[in-house]
Amino acid sequence: MLPEEFLLRMKQQLGEEYPAFLESLERPRAVALRFNPLKGARPELPFAGEPVPWEPEGVYYDPEARPGLHPYHEAGVYYLQEASAMAPVALLDPQPGERICDLCAAPGGKSTQIAGRMLGKGFLLCNEISPKRAKILSRNVERMGVANALVTNETPAALANRFPGFFDRVLVDAPCSGEGMFRKEEAAVTDWSRETVAMCARRQGEILDSAALLVRPGGRLVYSTCTFAPEEDELAVEAFLERHPEFVPEEVEAPWFTPGARGCWRMWPHKLLGEGHFAAVLRKMEGAEEETAASGGWKLPKQWDAFARELEIRLPEGKAVAFGQNLFWAPPEMPDIQKLKVLRPGLELGIVKADRFQPAHALALWLGGGPNTQRFGGDSPEMKAYLHGEVLPSGVKGWCLVCADGYSIGWGKGDGSVLKNHYPKGLRR
Repeated sequence: MLPEEFLLRMKQQLGEEYPAFLESLERPRAVALRFNPLKGARPELPFAGEPVPWEPEGVYYDPEARPGLHPYHEAGVYYLQEASAMAPVALLDPQPGERICDLCAAPGGKSTQIAGRMLGKGFLLCNEISPKRAKILSRNVERMGVANALVTNETPAALANRFPGFFDRVLVDAPCSGEGMFRKEEAAVTDWSRETVAMCARRQGEILDSAALLVRPGGRLVYSTCTFAPEEDELAVEAFLERHPEFVPEEVEAPWFTPGARGCWRMWPHKLLGEGHFAAVLRKMEGAEEETAASGGWKLPKQWDAFARELEIRLPEGKAVAFGQNLFWAPPEMPDIQKLKVLRPGLELGIVKADRFQPAHALALWLGGGPNTQRFGGDSPEMKAYLHGEVLPSGVKGWCLVCADGYSIGWGKGDGSVLKNHYPKGLRR
């Protein structure tokens, strides 16, 4: 049962389209996934169906297939993502080599979508204010093999103070009342109230004010929600533009979505295969372009050099960063991160021991192959056993990249007869 106040407002909001809207909420949900271009060639999947029109890597899939249980999911070959949720990044239009910020990034669908379009070039800051959700974000960034991302657990205001005018593009996928998710999440219905809508609108205004400071002059800001409430959508954008005359609506081509006033777009469930979503595209015309100094790097230790030579690993352009006991490889554009709450400063390489190097799971997911590779079929008993954490027979010696078909999924270490399993215990099935 949907809230009566919500239904009355939607009837006024939609007019003659209201019956079609109600009917769409009774239909089964369309489910979708997004392939990861960082993993190379797209596999043929029997459960993959029609393409998502606004995302080149997106496809709808058969909900009976349960692709989240397939080894390809663990290898980061694809990300399960609601189709309309792919729209804001399509409007953001990130490009390789740019500096991009996803300000409210958990659980990571849009961050990893941005990373896929950046193709490993440039600098991506993924932030989440909730510590618990920030950990989920960090794990998804790792699973998708993203090397050029900094994952932080900060307030938007703290980042705005630290990096004013630093980013070419900023995405604010703001916390909202979730009206567009009523068909998907029962909790969104039970938690809804007019007071919740008003509270969300106030919080969204504060986040947008911080986001405005992060964008460089000439840069793009995309604001999105998964709600239908005008107070959180068009009215929030209108109020923002009044407070920030340095921003103007930007015209973009988006034939799949319903255009609105002043750079706003709607994704209606009765007009496309997806849930409800809203987005606005804004351009910063003026302001101070700040210089933010890049951080220094460490020299890679000899233990890494020996390990990398053995497996013929070539890192992209970047710099080494020591983070606790762990060694990371950060993008060259990454600024100084001292005193920030950081979960992941780039690609985790591993831990330097006294006489050896122990590789991280993240490094395996980033790599695409090498001289010491053990391939198992994605649907094979061996792959199932590997994901369970079992020791497997193998003629490989030393550290070995384990692949599900052609997609790296973890590490093993062989002695010439068996392969010791180094798949993380917390991920084993």
